[in-house]
Amino acid sequence: MINLYGFGANLGVTDPSPFVVKVETFLKMANLPYQRIDRGSNLKKSPKGKLPFISIKDASQEQVVADSQHIIEQLTKKYQVSLDDHLSAEQKAQAYLMTKSLDENLYWCLVYSRWVQQDTWPNIRQAFFGKFPVYIQWFVPNLVRKSVIKTLNGQGLGRHSENEILAITDKSLQALSQLLGEKDYFFGQQVCSFDAAAYGLLCQFLSVNYQDKFNQKAKSYANLIQYCQRIEQQYFS
Repeated sequence: MINLYGFGANLGVTDPSPFVVKVETFLKMANLPYQRIDRGSNLKKSPKGKLPFISIKDASQEQVVADSQHIIEQLTKKYQVSLDDHLSAEQKAQAYLMTKSLDENLYWCLVYSRWVQQDTWPNIRQAFFGKFPVYIQWFVPNLVRKSVIKTLNGQGLGRHSENEILAITDKSLQALSQLLGEKDYFFGQQVCSFDAAAYGLLCQFLSVNYQDKFNQKAKSYANLIQYCQRIEQQYFS
């Protein structure tokens, strides 16, 4: 049995972490049986201090794997998943680089939009900390927010202005829209592992239950909206 450790449904999506959604979507696309174990305390159990991670329990042992890309690679190898078999070597190389672009660029734009942007912060604060005791709500959310802002500055994106970050976000969204075109999925009419990565991030802009400048920009791309709806109807309905 595969156990997927995440945060749990929040903000109108199956998980507020695009990487948890990425792995869950991959599991669904690969038709691998799994169960979710959702709680914030999973972070303390993660071998890399981040979510998701999975545990695979066989008859005699338990294997724990962290990092969404490593998880997908390990699952593909262990269960001989054929999602990418229809891709050429060139397409597989493109998919890898495109995934890294999402992970190292668009992801940080999402982080900025949630944790730094003033219009969105109250929604995030309530969603992530609203059930905590009042005395924790007085100081913990702002401590976490300051830590995220420090990380963004260290990563580099946080040194840009909000308008510049919105423009960077739009460039990635526009590129994804152009790459998708009128196809059902990014590499044709059949899903591949990149679609799990793309949906994991796009749904955080297009399927959430709040509105801000960033997801309004995403919603200007009709084919990306239809893409998310297509995957949700096929795998999450």
